[in-house]
Amino acid sequence: MEKVLANLKKGVVAPCYLLYGEEEYLISESLGRMLDILVLPGERDLSLFQMDGESADLDDIIQDLITPPLLGGKKVIVVKNTTLFHSKDDAAKLVAEIRDLLEENAPRAVKRFQVFLNLTGLALEDLQASGWKKISDDEWSQIANGDAGEERDKWLPRILELCSEAGMDGFSSADAADRLEEVLNKGLPEGNCLIFTAPAADKRKKIFKIVSEYGVALYFGAPRREADRRETLQKRARKLLEENGKKLSPAGWLALERKTGFDLRRAVSELEKLIAYAGDKPVIDEDDVEEAVGRTREDDIFALTNALSQKNIQAALQALQSLMRQGVHHLIIQSMMVREVRLLLEARALADSGKIPPIGPNMDFPVFQKRIHPLFAELKTAAGRKEGLLGQHPFVIYNALRNCAGFSAARLMGMLNDLLKTEIALKSSGGDPRLLLERFLIKACA
Repeated sequence: MEKVLANLKKGVVAPCYLLYGEEEYLISESLGRMLDILVLPGERDLSLFQMDGESADLDDIIQDLITPPLLGGKKVIVVKNTTLFHSKDDAAKLVAEIRDLLEENAPRAVKRFQVFLNLTGLALEDLQASGWKKISDDEWSQIANGDAGEERDKWLPRILELCSEAGMDGFSSADAADRLEEVLNKGLPEGNCLIFTAPAADKRKKIFKIVSEYGVALYFGAPRREADRRETLQKRARKLLEENGKKLSPAGWLALERKTGFDLRRAVSELEKLIAYAGDKPVIDEDDVEEAVGRTREDDIFALTNALSQKNIQAALQALQSLMRQGVHHLIIQSMMVREVRLLLEARALADSGKIPPIGPNMDFPVFQKRIHPLFAELKTAAGRKEGLLGQHPFVIYNALRNCAGFSAARLMGMLNDLLKTEIALKSSGGDPRLLLERFLIKACA
């Protein structure tokens, strides 16, 4: 990205750019920096055209591309969150998005469903009037690239009803996409520049190869390891804090990370809110975070895993109830419990190994951080990896080592086995997810 920006400052502008990947905040930030160089603020009304890739008509985009700048100079066309680069491999992911959006953002769910139809080749009219019932689970899994069709009888009729209400037809964007590829192959009028942003891109698609050949395609991937996500977040957050003459206390960092789950866009958005909330106060602390950010799903997930590790059945069931009310998928809740039990099992093994001094219930976090946590640098080197417990935040390690005292290694292995059985039941038996999760919690906290 820095190379692209350096070239733009020199006047070296490619005909087209694609900024794609999971890290939406970095894409948005990079796009803003590009536009600051390409188009002066006073010229944006005539030289900058921005469109929503999910709803924009491809024919309109093509028309803008082939029309030269009105007054000479530059003309920049930005198509945000385009679906042109999706592939059939994204079908299962789209299904999950559609299900999540149905209650929160029905119009967007309809847009994502149209993308799903274009990718899979399904025709809307064939699914309507209960036509979807003729598709077997095996056929659906093949069409939707591995999606098991879970609760298809609940969400599919609803999205089809919304499509009818929106007047959506079975239009496919394939022909328009072919015309766009032809325009890019022939070359854009001098001064015109096309910028796409996309959440994902299939490098095998012809349109991707064309953009890569004539322009620049940049991938903005979210770091996979929690430690890397934290480092990226803290780097961006510190820059924002310094620009505003603020600091965030260590406890404030922990609270913000817990509430935003290392999601860069959300964390930065909440941090901007906190900076305004703090006013003239130079240091933002934990109380400010709790007051300004409020309770989130991440708070309830933290409350659930914390209650599980402390065998607090009442708190665990209350947190589970809150998460289910918020619509958090039961498999996400189950996976978070698996993660917590694995951390406890690693902590139990580490405590039993004698490689670290015992951690009593009365040892506070600052003492742990000063006396014991430095030993983990050597343990990471010896293990040759940074995943699992060794790669976690010091406070997470501290809690796991304290809480594992209430469990034997055999008990924790048994809990993992119970979680595996619960996962199988959630995916195959059709049982009540809440009841299955409650049963596990009651047994685990007994």
